[in-house]
Amino acid sequence: MAYRKTPAELRRLEAAREHLVARATEVVAEVGWAQASVTAVADAAGIAAGSVYQHFPSKAALGVEVFRRAAGREVEVLGEVLRGSGSPVDRLAAGVGVFARRALENRGLAYALLAAPAEPAVGAERLEYRRRYRALFAEVIAEGMREGLMPPQDGEVTAAALTGAVGEVLVDPLAAPDGPGPHTGTGTDELLAELVAMALRCSGAPSAAPLT
Repeated sequence: MAYRKTPAELRRLEAAREHLVARATEVVAEVGWAQASVTAVADAAGIAAGSVYQHFPSKAALGVEVFRRAAGREVEVLGEVLRGSGSPVDRLAAGVGVFARRALENRGLAYALLAAPAEPAVGAERLEYRRRYRALFAEVIAEGMREGLMPPQDGEVTAAALTGAVGEVLVDPLAAPDGPGPHTGTGTDELLAELVAMALRCSGAPSAAPLT
């Protein structure tokens, strides 16, 4: 008869796996995907490197799990804002502002999610999550058109352009040691305001209420 783990053992393994993913996320945020070796993650988690493979078959599999969880949370937050209360224009402005502010408040992890060189498996996940961001923007743009608040357009094209533009604008500030500043010519609040204004111009929407 095959041995079956007890509920207590399963809970212990799940707790150990969660701890490992949390520490791996911290390592990726600090040093990026390339330097987040199995040894570095194991050291951060306080376990032997071989123990990592009890939970994940490879470094790539662990990286995919880290990416999915971190990016999934950002998609959830953006979705909550874009599908929340207020007009489509206000929600689009708020969504771009919230996404950018969260990125700038956790620059290491945000850069890893958006642009840092990564293994092909993580790169594939990045493309999939870009599609999810794009779908959320397309949804609110379609609503704005239905309500006559945005001009007729191909909402999918606008959403794709908006997704790429927001990420591109954020890359340099996220990669810089001190974030927004002299290298961009703007501070954080100014950068957020410019991003929101760009998003509204991109969709053809009128200006929304200022960010707070």
